[in-house]
Amino acid sequence: MNSFVSKLSCCKHDDDASSGDEIFDKDAVGLSHVGEAIHEELRKHHNRLHHSMWNVTSGKIIDSVHQTPNNVWDTKEDPAKDNDDWFPEKMADIIGRTEAWCDIMSLGPPDGKFMTHFQLGLKQVAERSKSSNEPIVVRMMFGNIVGMPVNCTAVIDALTKDLPKDDNVKLQLWVGAWRKGLSWNHAKMIAVDGVYLHTGGHNLWDAHYLSNNPVHDLSIEFEGRIARDGHRFANKQWQFVEKKQKTFVGRVVDSMPDHLPTVLRTRVTVSEYPTGEVPVFPPMFNKEKVASTTSQSRLAERAADVPLISIGRQGTLVRRHRPSDDAILAMIDSAKTIIRMVLQDIGPVCIPGTKNALPGLKWPKGYLSAIGRAIYERGVDIEMVLSNPNSIPGALKGTEANYGNGWDCVDVASEIVKRVQKQCKDCDDAKLRQMIAENLRICFVRHDKQSTYKDGKSIGLHSKHFIVDDTCAYIGSQNLYMCDLAEWGVVVDSEKEVKKIMDDYFTPLWKNSFTGEDVDVQRVMDGLNVNRDGEHKLFAGVKSEDAAQQLMPHGASPDLYSFEKEVGEVAEKIEAEKTTTECPVDDTTGDLEEEGIDAVQDVSLSKTKSEADAPASQSTLSKLKSKLSLSKSGESTASPALVQSASVEEETKEDDAVPESFLSKAQSLESGAPDASAPKSTLSKLKSKLSMSKSGESALSSPAPTQSASVEEETKEDDAVPESFLSKAQSLESGAPDASDTVEQAQEQTEHEQKW
Repeated sequence: MNSFVSKLSCCKHDDDASSGDEIFDKDAVGLSHVGEAIHEELRKHHNRLHHSMWNVTSGKIIDSVHQTPNNVWDTKEDPAKDNDDWFPEKMADIIGRTEAWCDIMSLGPPDGKFMTHFQLGLKQVAERSKSSNEPIVVRMMFGNIVGMPVNCTAVIDALTKDLPKDDNVKLQLWVGAWRKGLSWNHAKMIAVDGVYLHTGGHNLWDAHYLSNNPVHDLSIEFEGRIARDGHRFANKQWQFVEKKQKTFVGRVVDSMPDHLPTVLRTRVTVSEYPTGEVPVFPPMFNKEKVASTTSQSRLAERAADVPLISIGRQGTLVRRHRPSDDAILAMIDSAKTIIRMVLQDIGPVCIPGTKNALPGLKWPKGYLSAIGRAIYERGVDIEMVLSNPNSIPGALKGTEANYGNGWDCVDVASEIVKRVQKQCKDCDDAKLRQMIAENLRICFVRHDKQSTYKDGKSIGLHSKHFIVDDTCAYIGSQNLYMCDLAEWGVVVDSEKEVKKIMDDYFTPLWKNSFTGEDVDVQRVMDGLNVNRDGEHKLFAGVKSEDAAQQLMPHGASPDLYSFEKEVGEVAEKIEAEKTTTECPVDDTTGDLEEEGIDAVQDVSLSKTKSEADAPASQSTLSKLKSKLSLSKSGESTASPALVQSASVEEETKEDDAVPESFLSKAQSLESGAPDASAPKSTLSKLKSKLSMSKSGESALSSPAPTQSASVEEETKEDDAVPESFLSKAQSLESGAPDASDTVEQAQEQTEHEQKW
């Protein structure tokens, strides 16, 4: 019965669901009241994600926190040009220690001096691999930002161009990137041999951190068992990439060079080095992979270790659960005296030049409610530092970097007070005013009380850092404004170490930033009736969420990305374009997997077209068009079995690799003739789900069709498509919106906010 129900809901058993409070982490002993609150929340509600997305462990902090720009808080002088060149050098040093396994995760690939030092770090690893008995594995995972996916082949080429060409080199490198709907990787991490770890908020971009007007950011280095948690967190994303590319559509997309655009809302890419000599996908980490490294002896030296809690989330890769969200809420709810926060922002992305949130985007009511409760019910003080709105570092454009979503400190304070009113009947007006004046201290980041650099451009902030009761501190990648990305960070549960972090970072930051001028009590009270949420996306469409994500900062090396332009609807002038995606079937159970229920996020019928290297890719585009789109006569072009393309240079040889079965199925759909390889029910379902209506209207909430791994499996699995999928397809054919999608998405978006 359970299997039957799972099929009807287009979702297998929810592996991330809680099964009661059966988990007790053996290391969760001697934690502070804040650490205990985190552990209690995670063990009860996210026990099946123990070790993969959260863990109580230990390690030691190496030196002081890594902050850039460094040594600027108490001066009005701009940082020198080479002020922070030490930072990419430090990253390269950590990479260069690798004896067996290195995981690197970030939003986008390194550029400028970061690329230079990553090349040096890999060169050091390559030299060490010559004397290694086993290959050294390096995995790099990035996010495929909407409109700007990573060209993994180009990244591989850049990283390895100076590596020794020697048969004795045993370095194996994989570069991957993914997005699923509006989720992708945003975690920032370097984990080496299960011993060394670097994590925080820093991206890998020269113009943002090492040029003029740099944005402020914060990371931290550890040594100890905490590094294993980073490797395990990376495993989940690599498993997703492998599973997606092994599906039918994944193999078709994988046969295209990385620089070509696709229309799929789920996009995964991976490239390997040395090409053709290593498997397409990397192995998964386990501690046995690094057991023989000399650095393992450091794990026995635990005298300087402190309690650490790793907390993460994988965005839409997991059906519902977001462990780090609940861990952060538990931290806030456990506060007794003070919460200190250093954040890029807490409100949603605004329409540029306005104080209007983009349609569909809302304030994080869960976090705001917890902060409001802490102040009003327990008298907790709040000290919050935010980025100056719309701060742009270096010579970048607003479309390349924009730190601070557009709100001022009064807006943030008003939203917190509104959540107090929401939870408290008959709130006392005088008490609210006193709370704002005495407990709620919010300011913009400043150097020596100045909010701009010498050229008048505002100072930006990208840190994700908060401290509770001066006992527990978080440093990681997770913003508190609503953005369903994959995130990871570490909670330091040691009063002694937190004091050091405060002495190095928060105390000088607060001393030079807070002036008392950014929050006025009367303006806060006057703003309580202002609706700062964006227009409901049911009426505005999901494209505004794409727009918000496209405002996310990114690297400035165009050769490492593929640039795509999102167009709102499928234009009628585009000839017979067929859009396909998949609702994967579990090969063992036959159940439709978790992606199916979220398929509405996995496909966009928006036309995507390349803006970069058009002349160079003209031949490729024309070939792909002749194979993947149907000719007006309905004739298909026969093609050999699909082959994995390893590089742009090889693409002209591999480019005919589109399976004949795909073209014959598409041909039959176009002509209306029955497809011999599929029964009539399969044909009708495929036709209703895969083909666009003749009117050319786009379906913004189109579900993904069931896609089997082979023609034989498809006929077997096709009946597993639930009736809800067919009703969605019918609504798309008629152009009517599917109310069930809207309700389900709204439920998922607000579920964790409404828990209290």
